Amino acid sequence: MAAFSSVNITITTMASSSSSPLFTPPTIKIPRVFWPWQKVKLGPMTVSPMGFGTWAWGNQLLWGYQESMDTELQQIFNLALDNGINLFDTADSYGTGKLNGQSEKLLGRFITEFQGDAARNNIVIATKFAAYPWRLTPNQFVNACKSSLDRLQIEQIGIAQLHWSTANYAPLQERALWDGLVAMYHKGLVQAVGVSNYGPKQLLKIHDYLKERGVPLSSAQVQFSLLSMGEDQMEIKSICDSLGIRVIAYSPLGLGMLTGKYTPASLPRGPRGLLFRQIIPGVEPLLISLKEIGEKRGKSIPQVAINWCMCKGTIPIPGVKSVKQAEENLGAVGWKLRPSELDELEYAARDSPAKMIQNVFQTA
Repeated sequence: MAAFSSVNITITTMASSSSSPLFTPPTIKIPRVFWPWQKVKLGPMTVSPMGFGTWAWGNQLLWGYQESMDTELQQIFNLALDNGINLFDTADSYGTGKLNGQSEKLLGRFITEFQGDAARNNIVIATKFAAYPWRLTPNQFVNACKSSLDRLQIEQIGIAQLHWSTANYAPLQERALWDGLVAMYHKGLVQAVGVSNYGPKQLLKIHDYLKERGVPLSSAQVQFSLLSMGEDQMEIKSICDSLGIRVIAYSPLGLGMLTGKYTPASLPRGPRGLLFRQIIPGVEPLLISLKEIGEKRGKSIPQVAINWCMCKGTIPIPGVKSVKQAEENLGAVGWKLRPSELDELEYAARDSPAKMIQNVFQTA
């Protein structure tokens, strides 16, 4: 694949509102390996083949976030940019309770404090706007976008995504939210628009609706991994391929089930533990296949799982909350699984009796 030209995003270099000192990025860098598909097209932008997800940056309930983690999160951000990752996915709802919007706030601070204009100017922020029941008009959605811009301390968002569809319970509201995406785009607040948790039917509907209004649908973010490759997910991928929409794969490691870290006797704390208890026992055939391929290629289980997502033409956005995780994820880039290895993994996935539970917000 030919390399695409770089697209710059203007960053507002306002002073950080935080009084915390600048943090020095880790001294260890992952060696870059330039490969034919290192950069991919995402709407009008050029991005790394893998992004970093920031769901955990502010979420206390599911991910145990504490503000004491901010130093390491900034190191993760710097490490990512230093190693060619320029796509960061977030949402205006990321952050529990009083920390609502914390993920965007942290990204905004990290962007302004990063030492390196070239990398900073090529950052692509993909944020999602929640379909809260009180967001009933296009203008309210536009105002939500402006609030995110303030938290992120940037002048233009890369990809504005509708976080979920309200078609199943408030179809009239959804049309207003679609018009809000149109307004954001035409006002120049965003470079591109996308959706999240849209099933095949609704995906086609919003694509056609936006197209009539001169707004291209650039991305569709869905749960996509070796644990989540059912008929709907593969149909979504097929539709996106035919329409030139890029699939952004969230939970490429199945919330951590595809890391090899957990067993029925060793489960994570909190709500994830309840889910893992149901699924982990049936994932063994897939984990064995991931491990065997990883050992042959000198890669870890999660690196193989993430690389599979990239080989399928998606942009995976694994979550990161430690430098160790970031370094591991970076090892998924710079190489490519062979066709025979892809077949082996997909056979093992189909042979595994357990599958990831689909997000309840995904529509038909």
